[in-house]
Amino acid sequence: MQDGCEVDCVLLVRRAERRGGADGPEYVQLLVGDRTGSVPAVVWEAMPDIVRPGSPVHITGRVAGSPRQLVVQALRVPAPGTWRDEDLHDGPPRAAAHMEEDLRALVATVQDAHLGALLDRFFGEGSDAWARYSQAPAAKSFHQAYRHGLLEHSLTVAQAVSAVSAIFPGIDRDVAVTGALLHDIGKLEAYTPAGEDGEIDFTDAGRLQGEIALGYHRVRCLTEELPGFPRELAMAVLHIILSHHGALEHGSPVVPCTREATLVHMIDNLGGRLGSFDRLEKELPDGSRWSGYDRALGGGAWFASRERQAA
Repeated sequence: MQDGCEVDCVLLVRRAERRGGADGPEYVQLLVGDRTGSVPAVVWEAMPDIVRPGSPVHITGRVAGSPRQLVVQALRVPAPGTWRDEDLHDGPPRAAAHMEEDLRALVATVQDAHLGALLDRFFGEGSDAWARYSQAPAAKSFHQAYRHGLLEHSLTVAQAVSAVSAIFPGIDRDVAVTGALLHDIGKLEAYTPAGEDGEIDFTDAGRLQGEIALGYHRVRCLTEELPGFPRELAMAVLHIILSHHGALEHGSPVVPCTREATLVHMIDNLGGRLGSFDRLEKELPDGSRWSGYDRALGGGAWFASRERQAA
């Protein structure tokens, strides 16, 4: 959507605010978009009843101004069959059902019976924890901040940990894979689910305790409930959860002190940073190869493929 671009399509309303008044004209400021990104939009008239955050609207208008915004000429309820929910909401590139199949296949490779029982408490079909885990976001804004984001992030981290465990000696693969799948389990309580408008926020527990403390408590309670769960095995998994941010200044109460915890931290960090590239590329205007400064990456991101596509 560049300056002068004509728009006639269905978009999702993410925000809607009345502005102006007093000495100036009243108008409605919107944020609209689809799974590829968002754009500000302005409506120079009273807000129609159909404009509600989380609702799709058929918009006709023109992109203009610097910074760019969509000047809305007409709004109407989209006709049935002209849009798909998955096209409007941000989400993972793979279907959730396919990721679930891969996760269950990975869990089935864990040979330790105690760890298998622990994973079943979280990922057993029909369990409350699985219903929440499969829908939860992985973050509030930096990476995979959308529905199914936690499943996508944890699965990719665990798959990479599984692969690397076969390369370096001395790693207990079962412990590492279990820790990778559960390292962010505290986010089930730390974040609100992604709303219809895509917004994600911290819960009271998330603000007061943090996702690491919440995850540690949840997993420790389960290891103590499971009959005969070895104490040292529980400590190995819990240490991965406590240390996966890698440094005290990044929120971990301890630094990684085992091979398995070090591996999960490194792969988790890699997954988060690569997820930031995905987020930035979705927001990148056509014709641009560099993003602006990004706090998660500590700099801008370069997308060389944009130059090849333009050529």
